Amino acid sequence: MRWLRYSLKGETGYGILSDEDTITVVRGDPLGKYETTATRLQLQDVTIEVPIVPPTFYCVGLNYVKHISTEGLTIPKKPDVGYRANNALIAHGQDVIMPADATRIHYEGELVVVIGKKAKNISVGEVKDCIFGYTIGNDVSERNWQASDRTFWRAKNTDTFKPMGPWICTDAQIATMQTVVSVNGEQSTRFDTADMLFGIEEFISTMSRYLTLYPGDMVWMGTDGHSPNLQPGDRVDVSLTGLGTLSNRFIKEALT
Repeated sequence: MRWLRYSLKGETGYGILSDEDTITVVRGDPLGKYETTATRLQLQDVTIEVPIVPPTFYCVGLNYVKHISTEGLTIPKKPDVGYRANNALIAHGQDVIMPADATRIHYEGELVVVIGKKAKNISVGEVKDCIFGYTIGNDVSERNWQASDRTFWRAKNTDTFKPMGPWICTDAQIATMQTVVSVNGEQSTRFDTADMLFGIEEFISTMSRYLTLYPGDMVWMGTDGHSPNLQPGDRVDVSLTGLGTLSNRFIKEALT
């Protein structure tokens, strides 16, 4: 099932994508009680929004070997998790704004896990039952700021630096999933989800020992490979097997 959040004529709602073009409108909350309606919309007639605005937004650090070696970092011995800010979230099709003083902006195509149930002190075997579904994220990063700012507050959390969507898939096949990132239609990065250092179950089980996870919380699972320096006008497409494609254009900040 593919859930999306949309806006139309000033109203925002949830729907289920019943085929490639048709949305079945839903009344209620996909993470709680809901019911389908008889209303149908065409995907081309609505604006796709961020599928869910998370209560808490986590990002996994250093979870693929190639990415770690490219950045000249040490392979971690245990899962490492950070926080990200909701102000950075944008939807499929919206523009990433490149700050005027940013000179080294990279993409990071990532699988995003959406929590569906409250989780505390859960075992690895219990994690699957706590997951609502999966979506796609682009963890846009300014590498020079990442090196200079201890908390990554600008490098990772600048407005528009976290494209996510276009929808949430509840039945994705993670074991065989592949991520492909293209810039202006040319493939730039390809990697397998199976290459994670620490899998989804291990990460979320470890997190739940110390943090209570709530419905709607999101965990971005890291990236592999290396991004070129992105330029104004570039379009980045992040495609994950069975999930679809997240597309965003990068434009330079207009100073006034």
